[in-house]
Amino acid sequence: MQVRLAHSADAAAVNGLLHQLGYPQDGTAMTATRIETWSGDPWSAAYVADAGRDVLGLVAVHICPFFERTGTWGRIVALVVSDRARGQGVGHQLVAAAESFATSRGCERMEVTSGDHRHDAHEFYRRQGYTDQTGRSSRFLRVLDDTSRHR
Repeated sequence: MQVRLAHSADAAAVNGLLHQLGYPQDGTAMTATRIETWSGDPWSAAYVADAGRDVLGLVAVHICPFFERTGTWGRIVALVVSDRARGQGVGHQLVAAAESFATSRGCERMEVTSGDHRHDAHEFYRRQGYTDQTGRSSRFLRVLDDTSRHR
C-alpha cells in the first residue's frame, strides 16, 4: 500500500469512502471536480491509501494562517478508512501524510473535529497524539443561505 495524492480518477472510490463516513455523494463528476480543485490549491491536499486497484482510505488537509499571530496551522477536514481495512495502520499513514504536508508548509499544529457519536475515531485520534479539547473549546456552526449572505 502507498499513500499518494488523490487524482480525479479516484472519484468513484472516494465516493464509496465518503458514503461509509455518512456523506453519500451525487456522482463521480462532482467529486472529481473537487479533487481537481484541491489539487490546484497549494494550501490543500487530498491523499488516498492505494493498495493496487483498491483505494483503502482518504485524508484531506487544509492549511490556514493564524490571524492573531504569525504562523499557520493545519486542519484535517476529512479522514476515512474503508471498513474492511480499519485497524491495519491505514489511518495512521494517512494522518502522517497530512501532518507531513502541514509541516512542509510551516504549520505549528494540527486540528481535527469529529462528531460526538464517533467514539472509535476519538480513540484513534488520541492514539495518534491528538488532545481532546472537549470542555476547553466549543464548536459553533451556522449554515449560510442566500438571504443571510446579503445582510
